[in-house]
Amino acid sequence: MFAVTNISTYRFAELTGLKDLREDLITACRAWDLKGTILLSTEGINLFVAGAAESIELLLEKLRKIPGLEDLEPKVSVSEKQPFNRMLVRVKKEIIAFGMESIRPANYTSPKIAASELKRWLDEGKSITLLDTRNDYEVQLGTFKGALIPHINTFREFPDAIRKFPESLKSQPVVMFCTGGIRCEKAGPFMEQEGFSNIYQLDGGILKYFEECGGDHYEGECFVFDQRVGVDPGLRETDYAICFACQAPLDAADQEDPRHVEGVSCPHCFVSAPERMSQRIAELHLAIFKVTHPLPGSVALENRRPINVPASQDGKTLLEALIAIFPQIPPTEWEARCDAGRFENYGGTVRWKNHRVRGGERVNQVFAPAVEPPVSADIRVVYEDEAVLVIHKPAPLPMHASGRFHRNTLQAILNQVYAPKYPRPVHRLDANTTGLVVFARTRHFCRVLQRQFLGGTVEKRYLVRVLGQPEQDTFFSDAPISAEPDVMGMRLIDPLDGLPSRTDFHVLERCSDGTTLLEAKLATGRTNQIRAHLWQLGHPVAGDPTYLPFHQIGETQTLDPDSPPLQLHAWKLSFSHPLSGAVMAFETERPKWSGV
Repeated sequence: MFAVTNISTYRFAELTGLKDLREDLITACRAWDLKGTILLSTEGINLFVAGAAESIELLLEKLRKIPGLEDLEPKVSVSEKQPFNRMLVRVKKEIIAFGMESIRPANYTSPKIAASELKRWLDEGKSITLLDTRNDYEVQLGTFKGALIPHINTFREFPDAIRKFPESLKSQPVVMFCTGGIRCEKAGPFMEQEGFSNIYQLDGGILKYFEECGGDHYEGECFVFDQRVGVDPGLRETDYAICFACQAPLDAADQEDPRHVEGVSCPHCFVSAPERMSQRIAELHLAIFKVTHPLPGSVALENRRPINVPASQDGKTLLEALIAIFPQIPPTEWEARCDAGRFENYGGTVRWKNHRVRGGERVNQVFAPAVEPPVSADIRVVYEDEAVLVIHKPAPLPMHASGRFHRNTLQAILNQVYAPKYPRPVHRLDANTTGLVVFARTRHFCRVLQRQFLGGTVEKRYLVRVLGQPEQDTFFSDAPISAEPDVMGMRLIDPLDGLPSRTDFHVLERCSDGTTLLEAKLATGRTNQIRAHLWQLGHPVAGDPTYLPFHQIGETQTLDPDSPPLQLHAWKLSFSHPLSGAVMAFETERPKWSGV
């Protein structure tokens, strides 16, 4: 019935030639069809191996020929199935990680007490303190009655836990125990260094106690480090499983719990999707805070801004291409920048305005070190998954590098938070506009989402307060908007060559101060569309520094953080998820200026 022999043992000894020994052992174990783990170190050996009884004996004979391991004796148990998936032989710094080089069990260990002697002490009611040196998830399965638990997650935490014990314990008899004894070999000498004067370790650990004394004075089972998870005092495999996410032992009820997903979660560590999202968003907000305090642009650094040469400019001079790509900037300014050597190509400076560019060529414009204007850093993550990132953008905050802004931008900040994989903006909001904006996590998802925006299947609704009060409660503008910016960088109404555009408006509230709160719904997505259409209708957006009343255009584009806000807010947004196709709908709280 029981066809598999399981052994576990360790020995502290000074071993050498570990690389060659590793190759020899792994070759032999695979030839004998053994599986498990053997850890080798200059301080000794630690192993858990299972297989046919005759193969196990061959392994022990081989190990006992190694100097220092001559009297190696394992703890033996049997099981119906092979508890290990593969055979590993590893060279480690320590065979049991403790992190204190001064502790050398090969040279000294604390006195050992035999299992039978400990049972006799417990039967007699002798005044001793039992100390469990194991991790919390092991203790959860079972321990000696009344044992002192240090509450640690790893053995490396043991020293700090011991230092918190009361001074009175140092003079009392303390019997340490663990699964097989190996941890006590290091715990004992350390405790003696800390002033504990009456320390014993249970020889052979819990498993040896089970073998010789059964389950007397012990409650529960013993956690073991293989797929059996737990054994009872008769050293028989129990029905416990283990959560590979948090290492908690799982009884039958835990394993049937719907929160138990093998290899993922269990009832002890399960976190619901909303909770996971909340935790992740909190982590992102902390990362954003660290990046923006102080603001990246508050330190004067040299900046580079890439310019991609379109195919239409192939063969033209650098100056000609710059004038064509950026008509809003005077040609004399581009010429001065060229003459100043402010352009780089392939790592070298392009000083000549007659340098011939090629379609697809990337030219960097170099900007001298300068402190950037302050912006709002109240960036809030609304949603994130493997494909989509939805951000609540504050204002003023430019989406990307432009004008005086290089690093004080939403894109630059998110690049630092998500480095080395940068999120890609699917659409844009003006620097002074607040609200919802979507980023894609990869180039592929960005293309999929942008097709929805271009195809008009994305629903975008804005809150906007305007000067004056429109005559009708429902109205629209379909005035064409210029495809290219003017010399001020603005998009204006262009009846002849403008792009088709439409915005629908609905009055939400007519205010006593003469302004009106509207909901705006975009049917197209032109730059400055809402602001330009309302300006054209004679009801410019309140707080707009650029599209002013009476069809005037101002010079200010990006506001200061202390200035009255532009009262335009991207309020609602819905689109189809690029992976599942499910409709994703988002809505923010209404801003203070909306009166709610």
